[in-house]
Amino acid sequence: MFDLERFIADCDSAVLTGGQEAAREVLARAIADPGAVLAVLGEPHRAELKVLHRSPRLTILNPLWPPHHTQVPHDHLIWAEIGVYCGREDNIFWRRCPPNDEWQIEAVGATSICTGRCHSLERDAIHSVTNPLDRITAALHVYGGDLSTQPRRMWHSETLVGGPIDNARDYRAMDAYNASLCLASR
Repeated sequence: MFDLERFIADCDSAVLTGGQEAAREVLARAIADPGAVLAVLGEPHRAELKVLHRSPRLTILNPLWPPHHTQVPHDHLIWAEIGVYCGREDNIFWRRCPPNDEWQIEAVGATSICTGRCHSLERDAIHSVTNPLDRITAALHVYGGDLSTQPRRMWHSETLVGGPIDNARDYRAMDAYNASLCLASR
C-alpha cells in the first residue's frame, strides 16, 4: 500500500544515504503498484502541478499533465527521477549545440514513460515532455534539491533558442483545460 508520508520520508532518507540511485529505487517501488498510488493521490480529474514536498535536498512534485500538452524543452540543474502512475509521458532529450552553446539546442533522443515505469535524468539533462493521450497523465517527479531555487532555462518551442525559465505557458494550458471541464459539465 502506498503511503505518501512514508514515501516522502523514504525519498529523503534515500537522498542522504545513496543519492539519485537510492531515490530511484524508492520511486520504482512506489510506481510498481500504480493502483495504490492512485488510491492515495486520487484519480486525476484536473490538470495541475502539486508540490508534495520541498526542502533544500529534495523536491517531490505530482504533475497532472493535461491531454496533448507539451512542456517546452527545459533543464533542472539537479538530477531527477520521473515515475508515471497514470497515463504516459513522452520525453525528447536535447543538448546544447554547438558544444557548450547556451542559447540553442538540438534533439538527441527520446523515451516514452508508461504507467508503472521510471526514468532518470542527470543534472545537466534538457528535456521536453508531452502527454500524447486524450486524458490526464499523472506522475511523481523526485528531484535532488530544491527545484524552485535553481537558475533554470527553457528553450522556445519553435526557434529552440534559450532563455530564463517561465512556466506561465504550462499554467495557462492547465487553466484552459480545467475551464473546459467546467463548461462541459454545464
